[in-house]
Amino acid sequence: MLADESLSLFAGYQHAQNRSEHTVIAYQNDLGQFFRFAAQELGQEPENLRVDQIDVYIVRSFLGILTDQGLSRKSMARKLAALRSLFKFLCREGILQMNPIQRIASPKVGRKLPHFLYLDQVEGLLHASDCTRLLGARDQVIMELLYGSGLRVSELVSLNRESLDLDGGLIRVLGKGNKERVVPITNFAREAVKHYLEMRRDNNEALLLNYQGTRLTDRSVRRILDKLVTRVSLERHVNPHMLRHSFATHLLDGGADLRSVQELLGHQKLTSTQIYTHLTRERLKEVYGKSHPRAKTMIDPLEK
Repeated sequence: MLADESLSLFAGYQHAQNRSEHTVIAYQNDLGQFFRFAAQELGQEPENLRVDQIDVYIVRSFLGILTDQGLSRKSMARKLAALRSLFKFLCREGILQMNPIQRIASPKVGRKLPHFLYLDQVEGLLHASDCTRLLGARDQVIMELLYGSGLRVSELVSLNRESLDLDGGLIRVLGKGNKERVVPITNFAREAVKHYLEMRRDNNEALLLNYQGTRLTDRSVRRILDKLVTRVSLERHVNPHMLRHSFATHLLDGGADLRSVQELLGHQKLTSTQIYTHLTRERLKEVYGKSHPRAKTMIDPLEK
């Protein structure tokens, strides 16, 4: 089978597995880059490359080039994961007999703690919108839902009016893999949504609109957040996902159990949520280190 044909077949499989369009495109880009490299290594045109020509040595050469280019371990691990998924699929379908990735280990990637905002920083952003104006009222809804319900920005912009049960204080969210979950909304968010929709006076099903009256995009939300950050003179970069991180961190700080936070965030695996427990632990150590007169002598018992 030609490499290009395998890419099309694999993309169809990913769509059938309800992978997000972002994931499918990212995999196609990484795999396309690899096949162009492989064709060059074999001295032929990319459109003539067959998947059965790929061997472990070509894969290792590809990883070596990426290392020489200074690519991070995380990015290399992502590209290798794309290759691993493709060749596993091709072997399962009987298109390949041997998996050239099988003997290659993924690079170890240290997991970074997510960045979050302190409560006073969030409060500043929550009071930065001019709710007497239509776009300001919309911006307030954005902030209340990103932080108050821990939504991903993609989940936020896909919301429709019917997604919200304002009387019940609930919101129906379509998350990764088109999996639906129901999360609560705060009274602040409920009032913000009511105020915004009263000012709108239109029948558009989308909850959040831009100034042209069409559905808001991920990029637009990031620009709006940049504007609010500038308005409150917050001296750090803030992206929408930091508000989701802050949502989870503040819940755990307030005594929420890990399983509940997992469900609210829509994480499939508990390990994805457990990173926030490390975050709160590191923050407690930081506070202790700055506040206690004998903190410089502190030794973490887990580091012994």
